[in-house]
Amino acid sequence: MSIVNWGILSTADIARKLTIPAILRAKNAELIAIASHSASGSASLQAKKFNIPKAYHSFEELLNDPSIDAVYIPLPNHLHAEWVKKAAEAGKHVLCEKPAALTVEDTKEMIEVCEKNNLLFMETFMYQYHPQNQRVRDIITTGEIGDVKLVRSHCSFFLDNKNGNFRLTTETGGGSLYDVGVYCIHTIRDILKQEPTHVYAKAIHKGNPVDISTTGIMEFDNGVKGVFDCSMDMAQHMSYEVVGTKGIIQVPRAYRPDLFNGEGIIQVISNDGEVRKEIIEGDEYKLAMEHISDCMLNQAEPRYDSKSTIHNMNTLEACFASIKSGTEVEVSRVD
Repeated sequence: MSIVNWGILSTADIARKLTIPAILRAKNAELIAIASHSASGSASLQAKKFNIPKAYHSFEELLNDPSIDAVYIPLPNHLHAEWVKKAAEAGKHVLCEKPAALTVEDTKEMIEVCEKNNLLFMETFMYQYHPQNQRVRDIITTGEIGDVKLVRSHCSFFLDNKNGNFRLTTETGGGSLYDVGVYCIHTIRDILKQEPTHVYAKAIHKGNPVDISTTGIMEFDNGVKGVFDCSMDMAQHMSYEVVGTKGIIQVPRAYRPDLFNGEGIIQVISNDGEVRKEIIEGDEYKLAMEHISDCMLNQAEPRYDSKSTIHNMNTLEACFASIKSGTEVEVSRVD
């Protein structure tokens, strides 16, 4: 087998706008089915639009199709655990939208079911496959900015359509931390290649049952800090920067370089004020789909593995605990 046959559970916006086109561009993936529980026939409409061979009107029908190797799950957050496990039990590899689940316990259970059935599980975070991120790591390795002291991440957008939006209800795993804060946490952990020991987070609700904005501080054993802010109530701002003893790396198009035709920017500022700007191009969604498909074809571990998914969720849980207590909390250790 040299190609992975994909199915998609749901006709969600992110699937239609980003992931379906990425699968169609990928050289080792083929999209052969899409499913929706909607009575409006949305699966059939999207199948016709994208020339997808099969449209199913229930998720179960798609999972029962033996020709499908893997499924992509872009459902609302609270449904991830249920359908990841059902997909694995049906013998399908899984690519699941972030956040993987709502708790560490649910995340572990999902992954255990996948592993029990010898299937691959991967949480999305497509941005990390854009080559600008590897370039950041390379610059850090050269010592150009000295010792890293701080990683700062921002991820925000303004939520226009609030009526009935699952992002605004606790039952569906809504809130800015679950929706975009996970990117910030992932970035800080990925850059530093270690786990935080303590976190402090403060949320703004503005009359909503979920956090509409959150700011957090992550502390690490070596004294390095991670600082982040995330929001569904601010202008779109998706960037990160790495501050060292000799300079700063800025990445202003961190999470959606696709909005700029795949053009990423890295700006390095030295202590003497010298500025170097690098333009790096890449198709992060296509690269992500090719990476996960290649791992499935070759039974290889993804670059972003299940252990890291659990750690990311563990830090996220600590942030929620800090918001609830109003104090800094210690991040528990997980295997």
